Amino acid sequence: MTNKNVITTYSAGEPLITIKPQQGWAALELGDLWRYRELLFLLTWRDIKVRYAQTVLGASWAVLQPLLTMAIFSVIFGQLAKLPSDGIPYPIFTFTALLPWQLFAFSLTNSSQSLVGSQNLVSKVYFPRLIIPIASVLPGLVDFAISFLVLTGMLVYYQIPLTTRILSLPLFLLLAVMSALAVGLWLSALNVKYRDIRYVVPFMTLFWQYATPVAYSASLIPEKWRLLYGLNPMTGVVEGFRWALLGSGKVDGLVWISIVIIAFLFISGLTYFKRTEATFADVI
Repeated sequence: MTNKNVITTYSAGEPLITIKPQQGWAALELGDLWRYRELLFLLTWRDIKVRYAQTVLGASWAVLQPLLTMAIFSVIFGQLAKLPSDGIPYPIFTFTALLPWQLFAFSLTNSSQSLVGSQNLVSKVYFPRLIIPIASVLPGLVDFAISFLVLTGMLVYYQIPLTTRILSLPLFLLLAVMSALAVGLWLSALNVKYRDIRYVVPFMTLFWQYATPVAYSASLIPEKWRLLYGLNPMTGVVEGFRWALLGSGKVDGLVWISIVIIAFLFISGLTYFKRTEATFADVI
């Protein structure tokens, strides 16, 4: 269905309907998200139930995955490679970065497959298609909340005090979600037409993880490469989490570059998604 602007006028007692294409932000029809908010809630709740239904460990997976990854990184990068961790115990240094990263990776994978996974719904009834990738991203916040409780216990164990910097944490959490959604909008729309996108996503996510300062500190990056390194949107997010919770690192130009890149990816992804939305039902 093409975005349209319907104008009704009257001439000699007869209604005259003029249909014009919408332009600018109006063409994105973001107001439809609010009108279909109940559907957004239902799809989000469905994905949460499906994620934990018929599993042996249930919500424990949200804790085990970052804990096991932290243990592996601690042995390989902390003990064997002896990478510096800015004076912070390496386990919590890594675990703090793993929380936003795994939220990003989970949300990116889900959103990239969301339209194809909901093809029966997309092809049978109209609703804002933007709801589907958004609903696939939000369940990751449940895993994040569970894992954050473990991080809180680790902060107590390692006697790391919290400061007023923690007030900035919701901002960095929002940036992590926006990063996943921004890239997910591009990939979900492309995956409708090019089904081999699903094979690209796992490799891209793995490569992206090592290009992000999860297992190491961003201070290891030479100054001449920091501008290029900041083009990775998750660099600023991970550094922001460590700065807000551990007091390590700093919110410098690296973070601000990442914020600009996130905004660019989000706006361009949203625009591309809306432009191709009219073809989803036919192609999928």
